[in-house]
Amino acid sequence: MAKKKKSKAKFVVLPLLGAVIIGAVAWSQYVKREPPIAVTTEKAARRNLTEIVVANGKVEPVVDVNISPEVSGEIIELAVKEGQNVNKGDLLFKIKPDNYVAARDSAEANYKYSVASRDIAAANLEKADLEYKRNDALFKGKLISDSDFLTAKTAYDVAKTTLDGAIEQVSIARAQLVSAEADLSKTTVYSPLTGTISALNSQLGERVVGTAQMAGTEVMTVADLSAMEARVDIGEIDVPLIKLCQKASLDVDSFKDQKFSGTVTEIADSANNNDISPASTSSSSASTSTDATKFQVKIRLIEKELFLPGMSVTANVETRYRTNVISVPIQSVTARLPDATNNAPTNNITTNGTNGVPPKPIEVVFVVRGDHVKMVPVQRGISDDNFTEIVQGVQEGDEVVSGGYKAIGRDLQDGKKIVVNAQAAAMDKENKSF
Repeated sequence: MAKKKKSKAKFVVLPLLGAVIIGAVAWSQYVKREPPIAVTTEKAARRNLTEIVVANGKVEPVVDVNISPEVSGEIIELAVKEGQNVNKGDLLFKIKPDNYVAARDSAEANYKYSVASRDIAAANLEKADLEYKRNDALFKGKLISDSDFLTAKTAYDVAKTTLDGAIEQVSIARAQLVSAEADLSKTTVYSPLTGTISALNSQLGERVVGTAQMAGTEVMTVADLSAMEARVDIGEIDVPLIKLCQKASLDVDSFKDQKFSGTVTEIADSANNNDISPASTSSSSASTSTDATKFQVKIRLIEKELFLPGMSVTANVETRYRTNVISVPIQSVTARLPDATNNAPTNNITTNGTNGVPPKPIEVVFVVRGDHVKMVPVQRGISDDNFTEIVQGVQEGDEVVSGGYKAIGRDLQDGKKIVVNAQAAAMDKENKSF
């Protein structure tokens, strides 16, 4: 009975073992026939790299002044037009002065009255002083009573105090007159600088509010268009790279096929929150944080052109540069999850997760080794538009895969067979025959 069971087991195991062997042979044959991946390559070489931070913004004058009246009223004279050039001290507009003339006249009359009151008080004090001295002499000669002497002394003290009050009243009235005259003078507004009327927001006959009452009405803007700057917004990741006096290349949309140069003159210390509305503040935190992490950077334009405020500009700021460093095409570097089954060298770059945390993708390049590729972890430095610096992982002269996009991004793995450049067409034709 036992012999029969053993013979049955042999009949079951032997066919399964044969099937496994046949499957393994078939798989090996399939792998051998697996078509290589067509790629393009380029050698790692030493280059000079300049890192660029790109930002968008507007062209604005370095100096521009928003003109708002200090007093309220109706504009009765508007002496300028938008786009007009003005000199410092030129008349810009006048506000109806009637109320301020009346206030000045009232303050002047009050001042004159207080001066007269002071003079009367001074005369009364002089009279009280004489009377006090006369009574004092009589009192010392015991010719008048204590009551008469005290009456004279009290009258003198009252007259002196009255004069002191009258003098203070004159000071108050004088201050009120000066204030009224200042308000009257503010009804006429002059240009604070030589420049151009870049914006005119109010018209003749319009009532405006003075800055003494809230923000006031912004009647116009006077700008010095001889000195212009680009005001661009740069994200929080790039702004630490921006330094004062860095050079920049600027493209102004209104001047096609022209390049302008500039230098960084100012970097904001806090994020620019001007574009955040209450609605966006109450929306998702992701969108709000994106809006809130822009910093304004000012770049002084060197060239003198007919720039106008508000023109769109794209700035390319040169932040860092490296000379004679090993570099590869920027598209050659991709990300892969570390695979414990491959033998790709780590070059001391940490790749494995710890404490149950999944491993993070690492940056790699594919180095050509004969007819296959080796996946090599790398450490990058700075990058320009075309190449990236390789600090660790690749040697000068190594041939790395530079295309195509699909091959680098997904298809290639460590040890994959490849065909380079001119061989690709022939291999495609051969693959169709399988």
